[in-house]
Amino acid sequence: MQSQQYQQHRRKFAAAFLAFIFILAAVDTAEAGKKEKPEKKVKKSDCGEWQWSVCVPTSGDCGLGTREGTRTGAECKQTMKTQRCKIPCNWKKQFGAECKYQFQAWGECDLNTALKTRTGSLKRALHNADCQKTVTISKPCGKVTKPKPQAESKKKKKEGKKQEKMLD
Repeated sequence: MQSQQYQQHRRKFAAAFLAFIFILAAVDTAEAGKKEKPEKKVKKSDCGEWQWSVCVPTSGDCGLGTREGTRTGAECKQTMKTQRCKIPCNWKKQFGAECKYQFQAWGECDLNTALKTRTGSLKRALHNADCQKTVTISKPCGKVTKPKPQAESKKKKKEGKKQEKMLD
Protein backbone atom coordinates (compact mmCIF):
# COMPACT_ATOMS: atom_id res chain seq x y z
CA MET A 1 0.00 0.00 0.00
CA GLN A 2 2.81 2.33 0.83
CA SER A 3 4.54 1.65 -2.46
CA GLN A 4 1.36 2.54 -4.36
CA GLN A 5 1.03 5.79 -2.46
CA TYR A 6 4.69 6.46 -3.00
CA GLN A 7 4.33 5.88 -6.77
CA GLN A 8 1.25 8.13 -6.94
CA HIS A 9 3.06 10.81 -5.06
CA ARG A 10 6.05 10.47 -7.37
CA ARG A 11 3.80 10.68 -10.48
CA LYS A 12 2.16 13.83 -9.15
CA PHE A 13 5.55 15.36 -8.48
CA ALA A 14 6.80 14.44 -11.98
CA ALA A 15 3.65 15.88 -13.58
CA ALA A 16 3.99 19.12 -11.63
CA PHE A 17 7.68 19.32 -12.54
CA LEU A 18 6.92 18.78 -16.25
CA ALA A 19 4.14 21.38 -16.15
CA PHE A 20 6.53 23.86 -14.56
CA ILE A 21 9.16 23.26 -17.26
CA PHE A 22 6.50 23.55 -19.99
CA ILE A 23 5.27 26.90 -18.62
CA LEU A 24 8.83 28.18 -18.26
CA ALA A 25 9.59 27.26 -21.89
CA ALA A 26 6.38 28.95 -23.10
CA VAL A 27 7.20 32.19 -21.30
CA ASP A 28 10.76 32.16 -22.64
CA THR A 29 9.62 31.73 -26.26
CA ALA A 30 7.00 34.46 -25.88
CA GLU A 31 9.63 36.93 -24.68
CA ALA A 32 12.01 35.88 -27.44
CA GLY A 33 9.26 36.49 -30.01
CA LYS A 34 8.90 40.13 -29.02
CA LYS A 35 10.99 42.49 -31.08
CA GLU A 36 13.06 44.88 -29.11
CA LYS A 37 12.22 48.43 -30.07
CA PRO A 38 15.21 50.56 -30.82
CA GLU A 39 15.40 53.60 -28.60
CA LYS A 40 14.19 56.79 -30.23
CA LYS A 41 17.06 58.81 -31.52
CA VAL A 42 17.14 62.31 -30.14
CA LYS A 43 17.54 64.67 -33.04
CA LYS A 44 20.16 67.23 -32.37
CA SER A 45 19.14 70.00 -34.68
CA ASP A 46 21.25 72.98 -35.48
CA CYS A 47 18.09 74.98 -36.12
CA GLY A 48 17.67 78.13 -34.11
CA GLU A 49 14.64 79.22 -32.12
CA TRP A 50 11.64 80.60 -33.97
CA GLN A 51 11.59 84.40 -34.14
CA TRP A 52 8.07 85.79 -34.63
CA SER A 53 7.07 89.07 -36.23
CA VAL A 54 4.26 91.20 -34.84
CA CYS A 55 0.68 90.18 -35.54
CA VAL A 56 -0.69 91.91 -38.64
CA PRO A 57 -4.50 92.15 -38.67
CA THR A 58 -6.28 90.92 -41.79
CA SER A 59 -8.52 93.99 -41.83
CA GLY A 60 -8.57 97.13 -39.70
CA ASP A 61 -6.27 97.51 -36.72
CA CYS A 62 -7.52 94.64 -34.55
CA GLY A 63 -9.07 91.19 -34.80
CA LEU A 64 -7.79 88.10 -36.61
CA GLY A 65 -4.49 88.29 -38.45
CA THR A 66 -1.23 86.47 -39.18
CA ARG A 67 2.40 86.58 -38.09
CA GLU A 68 5.48 85.17 -39.77
CA GLY A 69 8.14 83.12 -38.06
CA THR A 70 11.71 82.53 -39.18
CA ARG A 71 14.63 80.51 -37.90
CA THR A 72 18.16 79.85 -39.05
CA GLY A 73 20.15 76.67 -39.48
CA ALA A 74 22.03 74.82 -42.21
CA GLU A 75 19.95 71.61 -42.10
CA CYS A 76 16.54 73.03 -41.14
CA LYS A 77 13.73 71.63 -43.24
CA GLN A 78 11.51 74.60 -42.46
CA THR A 79 12.92 78.09 -42.01
CA MET A 80 9.71 80.12 -42.44
CA LYS A 81 6.13 79.57 -41.39
CA THR A 82 2.95 81.61 -40.93
CA GLN A 83 0.76 81.43 -37.86
CA ARG A 84 -2.72 82.75 -37.10
CA CYS A 85 -2.99 85.33 -34.36
CA LYS A 86 -5.49 87.75 -32.85
CA ILE A 87 -5.16 91.31 -31.65
CA PRO A 88 -7.78 92.12 -29.02
CA CYS A 89 -9.72 95.21 -30.03
CA ASN A 90 -9.85 96.67 -26.51
CA TRP A 91 -6.08 96.93 -26.04
CA LYS A 92 -4.30 100.27 -26.14
CA LYS A 93 -2.74 100.14 -29.60
CA GLN A 94 -0.51 103.16 -29.07
CA PHE A 95 1.80 101.00 -26.93
CA GLY A 96 1.92 98.07 -29.34
CA ALA A 97 -0.86 95.68 -30.21
CA GLU A 98 0.81 92.84 -28.34
CA CYS A 99 1.45 94.65 -25.06
CA LYS A 100 -1.19 94.63 -22.31
CA TYR A 101 -0.93 97.12 -19.43
CA GLN A 102 -2.61 97.45 -16.04
CA PHE A 103 -3.43 101.13 -15.50
CA GLN A 104 -3.84 103.07 -12.26
CA ALA A 105 -6.68 105.53 -11.67
CA TRP A 106 -6.52 108.91 -13.41
CA GLY A 107 -4.54 111.51 -11.49
CA GLU A 108 -5.64 115.03 -10.61
CA CYS A 109 -5.97 117.61 -13.34
CA ASP A 110 -2.81 119.64 -13.97
CA LEU A 111 -4.10 123.23 -14.33
CA ASN A 112 -0.98 124.32 -16.27
CA THR A 113 -1.42 121.75 -19.03
CA ALA A 114 -5.16 121.03 -18.61
CA LEU A 115 -4.32 117.33 -18.74
CA LYS A 116 -4.65 114.44 -16.34
CA THR A 117 -2.32 111.44 -16.52
CA ARG A 118 -2.06 107.87 -15.39
CA THR A 119 0.61 105.20 -15.62
CA GLY A 120 0.36 101.57 -16.58
CA SER A 121 2.63 98.67 -15.77
CA LEU A 122 3.19 95.79 -18.18
CA LYS A 123 0.74 92.99 -17.51
CA ARG A 124 1.39 90.68 -20.48
CA ALA A 125 3.40 90.64 -23.71
CA LEU A 126 2.37 88.25 -26.46
CA HIS A 127 4.99 86.24 -28.38
CA ASN A 128 8.03 87.90 -26.85
CA ALA A 129 6.93 91.34 -28.02
CA ASP A 130 9.25 94.22 -27.18
CA CYS A 131 7.17 96.18 -24.63
CA GLN A 132 8.00 99.01 -22.25
CA LYS A 133 7.78 98.12 -18.56
CA THR A 134 5.75 101.21 -17.72
CA VAL A 135 3.86 103.71 -19.88
CA THR A 136 2.17 107.03 -19.19
CA ILE A 137 -0.89 108.37 -20.96
CA SER A 138 -2.68 111.68 -20.64
CA LYS A 139 -6.02 113.14 -21.69
CA PRO A 140 -7.75 116.52 -21.44
CA CYS A 141 -9.31 117.26 -18.08
CA GLY A 142 -12.72 118.25 -19.37
CA LYS A 143 -15.24 120.30 -17.44
CA VAL A 144 -15.11 120.07 -13.69
CA THR A 145 -18.57 120.75 -12.36
CA LYS A 146 -20.16 119.90 -9.07
CA PRO A 147 -23.13 117.63 -9.62
CA LYS A 148 -26.38 118.74 -8.00
CA PRO A 149 -27.82 116.35 -5.51
CA GLN A 150 -31.04 115.32 -7.26
CA ALA A 151 -32.85 114.23 -4.12
CA GLU A 152 -32.78 117.75 -2.66
CA SER A 153 -33.95 119.48 -5.83
CA LYS A 154 -36.92 117.10 -6.18
CA LYS A 155 -37.92 117.72 -2.56
CA LYS A 156 -37.80 121.50 -3.06
CA LYS A 157 -40.03 121.23 -6.12
CA LYS A 158 -42.58 119.11 -4.23
CA GLU A 159 -42.55 121.49 -1.27
CA GLY A 160 -43.00 124.47 -3.58
CA LYS A 161 -46.01 122.82 -5.26
CA LYS A 162 -47.55 121.97 -1.86
CA GLN A 163 -47.21 125.58 -0.73
CA GLU A 164 -48.81 126.81 -3.96
CA LYS A 165 -51.78 124.46 -3.44
CA MET A 166 -52.24 125.63 0.14
CA LEU A 167 -52.28 129.23 -0.91
CA ASP A 168 -54.98 128.58 -3.48
